[in-house]
Amino acid sequence: MCGLAGIFAYRASAAPVDPDELLRIREHMQARGPDGEGIWVDLGRRIGLAHRRLAIIDLSPLGAQPMSSRDGMLRVVFNGEIYNYRELRRDLEAAGHQFQSQSDTEVLLHLYQEYGRDLVQHLRGMYAFALWDGPRRGIFLARDPFGIKPLYYADHDGSLRFASQVKALLAGGRVDTQPEPAGHVGFFLWGFVPEPYTLHHGVRALAAGSALWLQSDGEPEIKSFCDLSRELAAGEISPEASFSRDEALESLRAALRDSVAHHLLADVPIGVFLSGGLDSTTLAAVASDLSSDLHSFTLGVREFRGTIYDETELAAAVARRYGTIHQTRWISREDFGAQLPHILEAMDQPSIDGVNTYFVAREAAAVGLRVALSGLGGDELFGGYPSFHQLPRLVKALSAVAPCPVLGRVCRRLLAPIVSRVSSPKYAGVLEYGTTYGGAYLLRRGLFMPWELDQVLDPDMAQEGWRELRTMANLERTTTGVASDHLRVSALEMTWYMRNMLLRDADWAGMAHSLEIRVPLVDINFLRTMAPLLARPILHKNDLPLAVPRSLPPEILNRPKTGFLVPAKEWVRQSEGQAPGAGSWGWRGWARKVYQSFTGAWSLL
Repeated sequence: MCGLAGIFAYRASAAPVDPDELLRIREHMQARGPDGEGIWVDLGRRIGLAHRRLAIIDLSPLGAQPMSSRDGMLRVVFNGEIYNYRELRRDLEAAGHQFQSQSDTEVLLHLYQEYGRDLVQHLRGMYAFALWDGPRRGIFLARDPFGIKPLYYADHDGSLRFASQVKALLAGGRVDTQPEPAGHVGFFLWGFVPEPYTLHHGVRALAAGSALWLQSDGEPEIKSFCDLSRELAAGEISPEASFSRDEALESLRAALRDSVAHHLLADVPIGVFLSGGLDSTTLAAVASDLSSDLHSFTLGVREFRGTIYDETELAAAVARRYGTIHQTRWISREDFGAQLPHILEAMDQPSIDGVNTYFVAREAAAVGLRVALSGLGGDELFGGYPSFHQLPRLVKALSAVAPCPVLGRVCRRLLAPIVSRVSSPKYAGVLEYGTTYGGAYLLRRGLFMPWELDQVLDPDMAQEGWRELRTMANLERTTTGVASDHLRVSALEMTWYMRNMLLRDADWAGMAHSLEIRVPLVDINFLRTMAPLLARPILHKNDLPLAVPRSLPPEILNRPKTGFLVPAKEWVRQSEGQAPGAGSWGWRGWARKVYQSFTGAWSLL
């Protein structure tokens, strides 16, 4: 896990690369890589690459970046982990390639020599990288299929700038920072900024599962090489969909063990975030069977002690069952107040979530961990959210009014002023949005509804941003080709909530403390194995315990789902009181607090 940066002056008219600007970008990401730094600028100052290193695999200087091929024709900066790098290396060595290090980074260089830009078809992992092809005078950027690792770019005045963080690009001082209406509208709509947008007009995210190629005096070419919706649709017609239940359970056991084993590859100690939920306890059980010195870590909230939300005792019971090296740490409202400025500073894009991950990462790093496994992704794949039941029921219940969208719009306009005074404004839009999976999902996950946006943003900005986002069309596109109810909801949860909030939060919150967070349940091989079995569905979330080597404690199996919570919004409300104009506190009040830290304004109205 690292921080990468680069500048490519691809137009002849573009100013030469400024090494000082590149250093400013790099040094803003110091927490992402406390173990080393590197910079390379070619003699003509048309291309420069920079890197901050968090050493996880091959801790020697041979793993330093930017890394070059033996002949110096290729150079790469890389953030993430390639979990199948050992298998790839064996194949490359058999083909005659000679390696200088034991790092997964070097595998990228040899793969590019062997396969060119098709190298991404061979990768399994979480990654973002930039590879300079000297002979072709071109830069190749790529990002993993789930978007676990971030990669942002700014194309301006003939130069392409890119980095692992938006704020790092801003620190360089030469990107367009005019407000991007789609980014501002997206945040109030969802509580996160949906990709590819940011709050800034000149900065975009490279889409998950996409690659960008740009040559001197050319135009950027962006192509998708992996799409989650297509992967899920392909799973529905896979031969594995005809498995019996016993065959499905055996496939689950093998796939889970395979994914966890790959995610345990490291030259430093590895821990697991352990709560009282099925996902983290399942990972701990499988990982402990593969590792003799597995650490586990639980975060407790003092205000929750003794309530249903206190998971510390359950986690300790799991740790005893599987023999992990276990630690519990506690936080309170006072800790939150002291850390709030740093939380908002570390948050790379505004998000209403992530505070819980920030604190668990801080405490895990404090006890010496450099890598931690997280159960993130289990709910999105196996159906752990109410949305997996609510969305299909709502869409089917409203099928009779679906052919008449005008009725829904009229009802919403009449009811919205009344409903918003006594209940959630979402109820006013049920007939308008609840007839499709995309619309029902917006009702489920949305923060402010589309008709409320001009209450928090300038009406012209709200209108422009909503038009640019094309939210409804993109939501419906997410489920195109996916037939089963379960996988439709899974596609929505993984593409929107998981990618834009949970994975992004895990990245900035972990990197704030130089901690690499790995997610074995968010793995392309695991997804391809599970999709056919979930499409029928043969498997369910409660089947996860059947995949572990030794059964989970009964108190885990019989416990209702609560989620891992840190009461950030309540703590802010208690410390500041109800903010002027905020109305009812909760997620909306916390969202405005976060937005204010990024823009200096409670809202842009």
